[in-house]
Amino acid sequence: MALDAQSGALGANPVQRVQLQTGVLTLAMLMLSLACTPLRLLTKWTWPARIRKALGLLAFLYAALHFLVYLFDKGIFNGSFGLQTILTDIVKRPFITVGFGALLLLIPLALTSFKGSVKRLGFQRWTRLHQLVYVAVGLGLLHYWWGVKKDHTSPLIYILVMLALFAARWVWNRRKTGSKRTTPA
Repeated sequence: MALDAQSGALGANPVQRVQLQTGVLTLAMLMLSLACTPLRLLTKWTWPARIRKALGLLAFLYAALHFLVYLFDKGIFNGSFGLQTILTDIVKRPFITVGFGALLLLIPLALTSFKGSVKRLGFQRWTRLHQLVYVAVGLGLLHYWWGVKKDHTSPLIYILVMLALFAARWVWNRRKTGSKRTTPA
C-alpha cells in the first residue's frame, strides 16, 4: 500500500482502496491465526502455535488501521470531524455497526495477548475471553459481505474458509470427545 501510494498507483479513490485493503488484511490475519490450531493438530508441527499470537496482533493492527482510515474519510484530519457524526454513522448503518462491534471485540483480545495475562486472568477465563475471536470474525465477515455492492465472490471465499476452519475444529473436538467416551473409566 505504501509503495502504491508513493508511486500514485492507489487508483481513483485511494482512501477507499486503502480502507478495503486494510479490512481484507484484517480478515486474512484473523483466518490465518485461527488456522494455526487445526494445522498444528493435523500435522503435529509446533510452529503454527508460536506464530498465532503475532497473527492475531497483526489482525488487530490492520483493524485499527481500517478504522483510522474510516475516521480519515469522515474528516478527522481536516477539521470537519465530529464524534456525533461517527456515532450516528455507527448506529444508523448496520454494516458499520457490525464492523465497529468486531473492532471492539478485538481490543480485549489484543490487550490480553501478552505473557502475564493468562496468569492474571486464569487459563479458563483467558480462554473464554479469547473465544470472542469467533464472534469478531463472524461480525467482520458480515461487515465485508454487507460492504460489497456487487460481486460477493471474495467475501464468499472468506466465509467458506471460515466454515472449513470451524468444521475442522468441530471434527477434532468430536473425535477428542468420542475417544474420551470409549475409554474405560
